[in-house]
Amino acid sequence: MRLAFLGTPDAAVSPLRSLVAAGHDVEVVVTRADKRRGRGAGLVPSPVKAAALELGLPVTSDVDDVLGRGLDLGVVVAFGRIIKPHVLGELAMVNLHFSLLPRWRGAAPVERAVLAGDPETGVCLMEVAEGLDQGGVYALERTPVDPEETVAELRGRLVEIGTRLLVEQLAVGLGQPVAQQGEVTYAAKVDQGELHLDWSEPTGRCHARVRLGRAWTELRGARLLVTRATAADGPAGPPGVVDAELGVACGDGRRLLLLEVQPAGKGPMTAAAWANGARPVGERLA
Repeated sequence: MRLAFLGTPDAAVSPLRSLVAAGHDVEVVVTRADKRRGRGAGLVPSPVKAAALELGLPVTSDVDDVLGRGLDLGVVVAFGRIIKPHVLGELAMVNLHFSLLPRWRGAAPVERAVLAGDPETGVCLMEVAEGLDQGGVYALERTPVDPEETVAELRGRLVEIGTRLLVEQLAVGLGQPVAQQGEVTYAAKVDQGELHLDWSEPTGRCHARVRLGRAWTELRGARLLVTRATAADGPAGPPGVVDAELGVACGDGRRLLLLEVQPAGKGPMTAAAWANGARPVGERLA
């Protein structure tokens, strides 16, 4: 099959490689333009561009470059840009979306599933339509969400599931999509404020914020990232107070046990190593 591939981050690299390995002719790859990382640094390609160049595939940042090629299909994975109607009018496209549509349409479906405490999520192979993630679904696969799983770990599993689903479905033919059914929810991007740990909240909510990645609190006015933790029963003191087991009391009377943290200006470390120097026991995290 003669394809265009549209994607940008690491999550889109495995689907691209697998399409090529399956024998599809990827005639053009569309991704974001190179970005400058840091002051004085050179331009850095997106993960998809780096993989495409390694595979010897032509790369562009202009979506209109898929037009006029007589392609069979466009495949979209975490592209991050709206595809305009005149493009969809010429080239049919499918999208790998990492949720069970219509739940969590939008930019951050994996993060929202974790933050909401969803017991399961999945991957949909869907048609790309003009509305935000409103197209019909060709195929889907469900998977449970482990309560200790981070967003990065869950996304990695969903990429594996989605890559297999995409390759298998293209091999047998897409068929007709089925209209989405159920309550529509939207997955807005997670802002910095949502990563702040409010210890007056229930333990599960605090744990979910940690699982998102880069959750933060403060000790003595300095920011502390909490990169790994687990929920535990009490006894617990006032919300935010650190006990001898490095458990932080939460608003429901349970605790969040700190496992890995990153103090300001330092790299990640075990909570035990941090506590040896910081001596936080008995203090309240802001």
